[in-house]
Amino acid sequence: MSLVKKCAAESIGTFWLVLGGCGSAVLAAAYPYGEAANPLGIGLLGVSLAFGLTVMTMAYAIGHISGCHLNPAVSFGLWMGKRFPSAHLLPYIVSQVVGAIVAGAVLYFIASGRPGFELTGGNPLATNGFGEHSPGGYSLIAALITEIVMTFMFLMVILGATDKRAPQGFAPAAIGLCLTLIHLISIPVTNTSVNPARSTGVALFAGAGLVSQLWLFWIAPIVGAVLAGLVYNTLFEADSNPVLGVPDIDSDFVR
Repeated sequence: MSLVKKCAAESIGTFWLVLGGCGSAVLAAAYPYGEAANPLGIGLLGVSLAFGLTVMTMAYAIGHISGCHLNPAVSFGLWMGKRFPSAHLLPYIVSQVVGAIVAGAVLYFIASGRPGFELTGGNPLATNGFGEHSPGGYSLIAALITEIVMTFMFLMVILGATDKRAPQGFAPAAIGLCLTLIHLISIPVTNTSVNPARSTGVALFAGAGLVSQLWLFWIAPIVGAVLAGLVYNTLFEADSNPVLGVPDIDSDFVR
């Protein structure tokens, strides 16, 4: 499979992740709008499931094409774990960010079609933040630790579930459920990033205040992912696990 096709798959997959995950938070989490009970809204649990389902569905759809990273932190983690070549790192990241930005634009235009929609107050585009932009008002340090730890665990699950020794065919479910659990834990803290592309895609349409905090949602997930790649490769990697470039490694997410 050519690198161009892999990057196209990454763009489409990341588009789906941002549109499905952030879209569920923006459009469906608290529906009907303005009502205290919101009886039809999907709430925190529904949003968490939506993010997990986007990853799981795309893992089956494009895992055999690109590996279904959908996330610069995942690409960095797999690279550090010697599962991904450095030459593909930048093209994958650019493709993921492009897909996320397109999804952010689509979500903004859909959301702005509702009377009364505005970007001031609350969290209208499911952006990530700390301090005044944290759903629970959590500090920068709390957000930093949360994002590092959650991304570390996310990559440990990814690396373990896609290991040649793991049960075959269950990786997408394990990874999707892990992302669901991560959101259940950390939505109150940062609105859950663990994905720099996801954070960037919506922040660009939400104002300068959110953009100014993007640095944390690039640095923390990448640090957590790199640490996980180093730890897994050092402690748990089998000598027989291949690196990307061997014919079947692109199917990691669907084994």
